[in-house]
Amino acid sequence: MTFRWIVLRLRSIPHLLALAAGAGLCLAAAVWARNLVEARTLRSIDAGLSQSGHEWTVVQIDGLHVTLSGVAPDEATRFAALSTAGRAASSARIMDRMEVADPLAIQPPGFSIEILRYDSGVSLAGLVPSSMDVESVLKRVREQVNGAPVSDSLGAFDLEPADGWHRAVNFGIEALGVLPRAKASITASRVSIDAAAEDADDKRKLERQLRRDAPSGLELALNISAPRPVAAPFTLRFLIDGDGARFDACSADSEAARDAILEAARRAGLGEDATCILALGTPSARWGEAAVAGIGAVAEIGGGTFTMSNADVTLTAKASTPRPRFERVSAELVEALPPVFSLKAVLPEEGAQGEERHLPEFTATLSPEGHVQLRGQLGSDSTRAAVESLAVAHFGSDQVHSAPGPDQDLPSGWTQRVLAALESMQFLSNGIVNVTADKVTIAGNAAFEDAQSAITGVLSDRLGGGATYELDVTYVKVSDPQIVMPTPEECLARISEAAERKKITFNPSSSTFDDDAAETIDAIADAFRECEGIRVEISGHTDSQGRETMNQRLSQARADAVLNAILARRVLGTGLVAKGYGERRPVADNDTAEGREANRRIEFRLIGTSGDLTDLSGHGAEILEDDDVIEARDGGGTE
Repeated sequence: MTFRWIVLRLRSIPHLLALAAGAGLCLAAAVWARNLVEARTLRSIDAGLSQSGHEWTVVQIDGLHVTLSGVAPDEATRFAALSTAGRAASSARIMDRMEVADPLAIQPPGFSIEILRYDSGVSLAGLVPSSMDVESVLKRVREQVNGAPVSDSLGAFDLEPADGWHRAVNFGIEALGVLPRAKASITASRVSIDAAAEDADDKRKLERQLRRDAPSGLELALNISAPRPVAAPFTLRFLIDGDGARFDACSADSEAARDAILEAARRAGLGEDATCILALGTPSARWGEAAVAGIGAVAEIGGGTFTMSNADVTLTAKASTPRPRFERVSAELVEALPPVFSLKAVLPEEGAQGEERHLPEFTATLSPEGHVQLRGQLGSDSTRAAVESLAVAHFGSDQVHSAPGPDQDLPSGWTQRVLAALESMQFLSNGIVNVTADKVTIAGNAAFEDAQSAITGVLSDRLGGGATYELDVTYVKVSDPQIVMPTPEECLARISEAAERKKITFNPSSSTFDDDAAETIDAIADAFRECEGIRVEISGHTDSQGRETMNQRLSQARADAVLNAILARRVLGTGLVAKGYGERRPVADNDTAEGREANRRIEFRLIGTSGDLTDLSGHGAEILEDDDVIEARDGGGTE
């Protein structure tokens, strides 16, 4: 019996397996069908909501159940989204989990000020905190623009500003003092300035000054434009020699012309780092076309020099250039040049450069300290006087020393070559010029980036485009006099010297200057103007007469008065702060009249980069270890 039961159980296994497989297939089919229904429902609802502009909704599908969530801007929009979903699925299957935004939870406005300064005045527009003293802001703006009319279109909102708002506004207003034509856009975290400079040097100076004065953590965006310089003569000099292809000078009248010139030079072997100056003064709108043709001609003849000085064009080949090739390329260049340009083609005689000749020579050297030595043949007394006068005019009579060589026969145009070379030396910070009958050589360091182009312009203008000269001029950034700034300690010493000439004095128990203080403030402002950007605390101090709180207020008012007087003289005061110490820091005994007089004072204290204060005494440098300050002291006048 037991055996028969086991056999029956074994015989039922295939049937059980078949039933299990069928159940599994049914389950898989059910899951697949459910997923298919969910996907179709989701696509249908999503499409309807997107087409209706309800991208804020979140749709979730669980079988036949649909859940809508998200934050609707208002009740009507929530109901519209629910109705849209109801057209794709039965309303009974939809669960509404949507929320409606709080109508009172409005995002606070972003505070900003747009300041536009133009020739006839200043306009302010934007939204500021209600707590801001707008009248004080307008007063400061008027001070920065020398009393020019100020148009106020500022609105106010009762909300506390973000951190950094006040310092950004202060910086934007103070920047107006150095920007005669500008637009400043101010927010708490960013100041954007668009302005026009007088020239490229002024542009660099303004950018350097504004970036230096910008408060730490404030994003500063500068867009300062400068008119193109006037190139006179309008010059280009391209050469290919044993050192490769290079420009001694390159001027272009437009970006398209510049790009075409540089591309032609690269095809001729020039490196990728070449530049070409955009300038005014071109003799023809087809300048770029002429330059491209000339550069190609130099490459085709296998080397030489192509010089453009205004409309005069010179192609000088190497002495080894085959004459047939030179004549063919020259003729093709004549055809390619626009009508206004005239070509002079020069093929030096073979062997002329290697002849041993006793040529007259003139040499001038310029030391880094500015000393000039003139040596060599100058010819007649009138020529010597002309050369020395030109050197004195450029470098000063105390700097020029002349040691002329023995007289000898000089080639034609010698004086003109010497004067041109000497005039070119003004663009060097140190270097040497050498003049022979067949070549002018100028080498040295330059005080500004475009010195080599300027030298090329002078030589081309004075000697003509066919003159032979070699230039080896290096721009040394540290030599730029605008970059050599006095140290903060040197600046404070100048302020101290200005303050000591005549003490700043006030009317008794007042923060009003007496009649004699204006001259001292003028001198101090001049010293600050030479050192704009340094961080200085203007400290007010009193004696111990009267209540301590009154002395504190009086010292603060006097420090503020000095700061405002300096700012009124168009000093960019981003780094200046005023602080009153009252009677807390005496420098003398308050029991004597002389001591009280010494304690009533204004001090200029240098704020170091680490936040410390440095103090330089008016009687010499003195480090005070307890405060680590350097201080320039000035008597504060009567109490």
